[in-house]
Amino acid sequence: MTSPPRRKRKSSASDGPVLLSIRRERGREARWRGLHLPRAVGHQRGVESVRRLVRAARSMGLECLTLYAFSSENWKRPQDEISDLMGLLRRFIKGDLPEFIANDVRLKIIGDYKALEPDIVAMLEDALEQTSGGSITLAVALNYGSQQEIARAAAQAAAEGEVSVDSIAARLDTADLPPLDLLIRTSGEVRLSNFLLWQAAYAEMYFTDVLWPDFTPAHLEQALAVFAGRERRFGGR
Repeated sequence: MTSPPRRKRKSSASDGPVLLSIRRERGREARWRGLHLPRAVGHQRGVESVRRLVRAARSMGLECLTLYAFSSENWKRPQDEISDLMGLLRRFIKGDLPEFIANDVRLKIIGDYKALEPDIVAMLEDALEQTSGGSITLAVALNYGSQQEIARAAAQAAAEGEVSVDSIAARLDTADLPPLDLLIRTSGEVRLSNFLLWQAAYAEMYFTDVLWPDFTPAHLEQALAVFAGRERRFGGR
């Protein structure tokens, strides 16, 4: 089913983004601040930032928050860092699942998460089932790359006989999520890094020098205020 065309409008506080995605760089804070700390410290503090934002999302009227946790290119990182990240993911799922359930948060995974270690896959699928009825969505990108996602969707559409914008969109990992409204990139980076390339076609972009572990609900409110002042045309005039 094709969505109706969007009207030209100026965003308002009551008409804010329903799908907000944040592309962040975890683990960099120690290097940028000149501290001699392992990158795992930055990763851990990044998880704490996730918790703060998820808790604040409902009061800000957000329906969906998407976070880039582990890209398909991150396998190139040192093995000890990958092991730290996988261990952190295990602890995050186990430790935060009760809070997700209590706060009516639906967990969704985008990316080829089934390529992760079997115990992580089992934990994720259990969490997906237990939170399936949540009213606010936390989408986590795991082993995700947007180019790969688009290629998979296009190949599937071709195999089923139709290749079009709508047929590809219907086969993306985010097909059951609302359109992306606002994409935030932290840590001073000004690029998308293979994150939600298709979905970002008409999204608003917000770039900030704030490091991801330091990104707070107050920073999110600042981004939403900027979004509220933008006029969105969706290709029109």
